[in-house]
Amino acid sequence: MLGLFLPRRPIVILAPEDVQGGLYRFLSYFFVHRVLDLSEPATVKILVRLLAAGELLVVFPQGRVTTTASAMKFYPSVAVVALHAAVSVIPCTLSGLLYSTHGLVPGHFARRRFPQVTIRIDAAARIPALRSTSTRAKRRDAADSLEALMSAAAVRARERHTLFEGLLQATSTFGRAHAIVEDVRGKCETYGELLRATLAFSRLGRRLAACDENVGVMMPNLSTTVAMLIGLGAARRVPAMLNYTSGAEALRSACVAAKIRTVITSRKFVEAARLYPVLDALSDQRIVFVEDLKQQFGLRDKLWLLGWARWHPRSALERADPASTAVVLFTSGSEARPKGVALSHDAVLANIAQMRALIDFSPADKFLNALPMFHSYGMTACTLMPLLCGVGLYLYTSPLRYRVIPEIAYRRDCTFVFGTSTFLGKYGREADPLDFYRVRTVISGAEKLNPEVAVLWHEKFGLRILEGYGATECAPVLALNTPRAYRLHAVGRFLPGVEYRVEPVEGISRGGCLHVRGPNLMRGYFLYDDPGVLHPPRSSVGHGWYDTGDVIDVDRDGFVTVIGRIKRFAKIAGEMVALDAVERIAQHASPDHRHAAALEIIPGSGESTVLFTTDPALSRGALQRSAKILGSQDLAVARRIEHVAELPMLGSGKTDYVALRTLMGKARPRLVEPAPDALNHATPR
Repeated sequence: MLGLFLPRRPIVILAPEDVQGGLYRFLSYFFVHRVLDLSEPATVKILVRLLAAGELLVVFPQGRVTTTASAMKFYPSVAVVALHAAVSVIPCTLSGLLYSTHGLVPGHFARRRFPQVTIRIDAAARIPALRSTSTRAKRRDAADSLEALMSAAAVRARERHTLFEGLLQATSTFGRAHAIVEDVRGKCETYGELLRATLAFSRLGRRLAACDENVGVMMPNLSTTVAMLIGLGAARRVPAMLNYTSGAEALRSACVAAKIRTVITSRKFVEAARLYPVLDALSDQRIVFVEDLKQQFGLRDKLWLLGWARWHPRSALERADPASTAVVLFTSGSEARPKGVALSHDAVLANIAQMRALIDFSPADKFLNALPMFHSYGMTACTLMPLLCGVGLYLYTSPLRYRVIPEIAYRRDCTFVFGTSTFLGKYGREADPLDFYRVRTVISGAEKLNPEVAVLWHEKFGLRILEGYGATECAPVLALNTPRAYRLHAVGRFLPGVEYRVEPVEGISRGGCLHVRGPNLMRGYFLYDDPGVLHPPRSSVGHGWYDTGDVIDVDRDGFVTVIGRIKRFAKIAGEMVALDAVERIAQHASPDHRHAAALEIIPGSGESTVLFTTDPALSRGALQRSAKILGSQDLAVARRIEHVAELPMLGSGKTDYVALRTLMGKARPRLVEPAPDALNHATPR
């Protein structure tokens, strides 16, 4: 197929196992090929000689027929050949063949005998000169360079479309009868059923708000929420996912910032989660209940849906611009007032393409997501990515059910589990050793992975947790450890397509402040002081760059280590001390309890550190011993320790440092009994 579009006839390099069977013998008459094993050292010499003779080679760097929709193993020999022969590499991406009747991607879905195939040929590039000295290191670096080049090409080759068009494409690829999403109500919905619900919400959304208006969505993890999220976007109404665990004042501020006039929620959900005080605070917004919307979907609407839109979904709705806003999310609480983050369709889909280029999953897998969709991690990586890639998804309403979630993973045969370090630690301690017997990938994000949690999962379940790093403003993933590129205590390498700058920070010797730019970056902020006005990203580096506020360090192999947030540094005795380092020492000294460090201003003395801990026996002596074991400076040991019954926590699983600051200055701080957490309640069926 490539031979039809290349300027001259290429020689295709095939693996020995790919040339067996009658189909190969028939097709081999139509192209020139050589059968070579990329793992054999002699293959390098043969390929270099062919290139020296002026031949054009088509090589599959994975060394075999692809069995996943993402990158597989990259053989260093391909990159070594390009280096020795001093030739360019032209990345080619073929999409569509994987899901044909001859494709080897596992899973039960509708395969096509003659699928639509798209070929994208990227610009020629050369493998950069290697800095390593040893032969082994050179081969490894060459393979890394080739993988980065191919992954970046795969991201650039993605189709620019909206979330709704992505759903239509997935429906066409895998079939309307393909089961895709299940929730606590027990019904597993197919693509066809999800599409009908999405179209229904798109029609209802036109009546609720004007075109391009932000519409608040306050719903738990249900298939209905997914249909609402995509359906509103299909009608060119922007869903704004409200964090119903953040409190009435934060919700009111979010609605003001994004200029939200209408909020959609569920009456049953509000009653079960006891959210009526929150609704009372939204007196300036019109509250619309899903139960009432269903009653408003009349006969004419049903005829439109069943007679026209169901069969011609692309024609039934006006096409939106992929660069327009797809969803508005809100910062998780590290700021006094939440800011609205406007993410475009292309930014969300670009982040999915970036992750898909590195993570191995297929329709044979099943994702388990208990993280709320008002959090970018729960929305993009845990919900939309499997949904738009044909991977089964189980949605659970609360990440706080520590015994229930391992049971779901066991009963539903889930293979991918997502969580924060806090949640994964709770699941690991409560689960039976066989609850995660089918799980092959565990991903941690949103907060620093506790080493004790990583050890627990490895020893109890035999699973290595892959830690990632990101920000809501980046849709959200920026860096991720993968099975091939993994480093302990790091958050992996930057995703393909992400540009970064590390700017020096006064007083901090290691690393610097991270600024990023890429296809997954937000359109801008909605601010409380300037409601409804979009403020595009800009940093000291320039327009279109985002200042993460994080201090990071990047080693020579490209692995990223997060040191802490600039706002979470204390200047003690003339040195900058990361509050994250204070917490790491406490976690080492008392791994079975939760700890949070805060900055304290002492009049006349300057800055100091205070540690809030749920361990009633933790002392400074224990902290000093742990600091010595970890090799940390003595300044990183908390100057004051406050024992509390419980630490305040956001719905995403992070420590609520804003609430923590309210405890400062009290001699014996204690937490008042918290209001019932909406995430703690199962959604009624």
